[in-house]
Amino acid sequence: MKNIKIYNNLNPPTDLEQNQIVLFLLTQLEEYGDPQHDIEKAIAYALKDNPGGLVIAAMDGSILTGAVVLNRTGMDSYIPENILVYIATHKNYRGQGIGKDLMRTAIDQSQGNIALHVEPNNPAKNLYEKLGFTNKYLEMRLIKKN
Repeated sequence: MKNIKIYNNLNPPTDLEQNQIVLFLLTQLEEYGDPQHDIEKAIAYALKDNPGGLVIAAMDGSILTGAVVLNRTGMDSYIPENILVYIATHKNYRGQGIGKDLMRTAIDQSQGNIALHVEPNNPAKNLYEKLGFTNKYLEMRLIKKN
């Protein structure tokens, strides 16, 4: 990884950079991704003043090779202070340590604990475990129908 850019409310990305990150996550998350609108909302939340969060981009020259979106929860102790909403590495750059570098940057730049959701079959699960993430709970959700 050649260059890491860290964005927040005090150092926001340009509109072009933000759009590039949105489209990158939309395509590179593949089957683990969300609709574009949801990605845009998570990034907008991260760039707010309070509680806000971080957007981290890995660049190889002008090529976006990885991205992280970390949102602060505004909570502490009983609910982690941060949730890692998205992380992706460009499919042509996988296996080069970019995901690990992005995770370490997110850990170093955030304050407090970090939660994340990962599907059991996602290969990134091994990386998270190597970095010290544990599976404390089984998450369950109720999706209300309007």
